[in-house]
Amino acid sequence: METQNLRVVTYSKNVFIPVTNMCRNHCGYCGFRRSPDDPQAYIMQPARIEEILKSGVQSGCTEALFTFGERPDEDAGYLRRLKAIGYDRTLDYLLDLCRMAIKVGLLPHCNPGVLSYAELELLKPLNASMGLMLETTAHLQAHEDSPGKVPDKRIESIANAGKLKIPFTTGLLVGIGETEDDRVKSLELIARLHRKYEHIQEVIIQNFTPKPGTAMEHHPPPKIDEMIRTVELAREILPDDVAVQVPPNLISPGMLIKHGATDLGGISPVTIDHINPEHEWPAVEQLEQKVGMDVVLRERLPIYPQYIKQGWSSEEIRSLIQHLAGDDGYRKVKKWLS
Repeated sequence: METQNLRVVTYSKNVFIPVTNMCRNHCGYCGFRRSPDDPQAYIMQPARIEEILKSGVQSGCTEALFTFGERPDEDAGYLRRLKAIGYDRTLDYLLDLCRMAIKVGLLPHCNPGVLSYAELELLKPLNASMGLMLETTAHLQAHEDSPGKVPDKRIESIANAGKLKIPFTTGLLVGIGETEDDRVKSLELIARLHRKYEHIQEVIIQNFTPKPGTAMEHHPPPKIDEMIRTVELAREILPDDVAVQVPPNLISPGMLIKHGATDLGGISPVTIDHINPEHEWPAVEQLEQKVGMDVVLRERLPIYPQYIKQGWSSEEIRSLIQHLAGDDGYRKVKKWLS
């Protein structure tokens, strides 16, 4: 098969670090969230995070994905735990963790929920890219008692990232009660934001998976036909320079690639998917078997090549990007990498 006939599908190698599982939202599908009085609630300690970061570097990763429950600082019980490790607010802890990742040799990608313009501005210099799932522009029962899931608040946060020229990831969560028309409106909104600010590097089309013990544990997941249709809509509606991403541990990617998916997101050789722990990451060798004979996989950084070329990075991380990226903006090939 000739090389020019192959489709390029990208992925990155990361470590997935859930800084805390405490959150102000009460989404009906979430199995990750814990209340501060829950025995399973936690804030990850700096020493443990540094250990994971170093393991990621040794395994050839380029990205440190920092995620956690949204605005846990609103709870006094959480704040007591945070102060015990020396911080008065989560943002300051996150900034230090980003510095730790850069020093170790990984590019931070923070996904901390809805943020203000000022908060995004503080995080921008220490992040290669950032993210916030739009999920949907519809008002759904699944988001009842979840102040951070009000669509206008999430849209404002995504727009502010554009104003700051932050390479950004957003996406749809498919099958949580929205209609196809809702999905179209959500994709059209994302497309408008990108045409205005040019900052959306990828849009995730993620399938809902029911979690035991949640309000939606018996809610049926979307069928493969729905996922194919949503990927098709995404490719049709979104500008060509926006990647359509699908999670390869939640759904077999081969069919979705045929219908327009171009990226498989972060795959970790070190950490589990803490949001969907029952679904293991496939190894890169397994992915090569899943994507199809007419597809070539290429490893990228958490910042896409076009944003590297356009200089959408700060002095704090530019030298690390240059160290990790080849001349084409993709992951530099090293013989010692697995």
